[in-house]
Amino acid sequence: MKIYPAIDIRGGNVVRLLQGDYDRETVYSLNPVEVARKFKEAGATCLHVVDLDGALEGDLINKDIIKRIVSETGLYVEAGGGVRSLQRIEQYLSAGVSRVILGSAAAENFTLVVDAVKFFGGKVAVGVDAKDGKVAVHGWKKVTDIDAVDFCRKLREVGLHTVIYTDISRDGMLGGANLAAYEELVKIKGLRIIASGGISGTDEIKKLTAMNVRGVVLGKALYDGVLDLKKTIEECQDVS
Repeated sequence: MKIYPAIDIRGGNVVRLLQGDYDRETVYSLNPVEVARKFKEAGATCLHVVDLDGALEGDLINKDIIKRIVSETGLYVEAGGGVRSLQRIEQYLSAGVSRVILGSAAAENFTLVVDAVKFFGGKVAVGVDAKDGKVAVHGWKKVTDIDAVDFCRKLREVGLHTVIYTDISRDGMLGGANLAAYEELVKIKGLRIIASGGISGTDEIKKLTAMNVRGVVLGKALYDGVLDLKKTIEECQDVS
């Protein structure tokens, strides 16, 4: 189990959205790099960074900030938001990002996933955002008819190794993760699942660990002080 503190960037600030709603934003910091440093000081070895502006606009709006986070912390950073092409993946990797997350583009242009896996292998993951079991795209503003678990199976079939799965009805609510969904996802042989959305306690993280979920993304629980990052890492994160 790996603990991924989340840094969502919008307008250059660290924010959290309630259930993915851009109109329900809370600003937690004006300095994403400083937030990243504090996470490192608490023992974080990896970060989950999302360019929310990029997710809406289809471009790498906050790439320079993400580049600074990488260079000034030296942490393993997975990042996404606005990644719609192989060129965008290359730009993120050249900025020092360790793993690039495809979001909406994976659902709308599956050929991109196939090509990305071919050219970049394990340096690419897909963020699958689900609402009521269906894949959501475009900053969670549009819900498709694509079954989320079936989509994850399809991703594994083309060689993808890692999915960050977010139940957006839980995200930012601190109401607990959708454990039933993860029970299904971990049955997909060879696919590493990172859980995101609603996680608010170490007991829950331990349940996910027991299921063989490989990582958890923690956002609001950290920013609101529900979980202490240092203690959570000490209690739940693998040393490997």
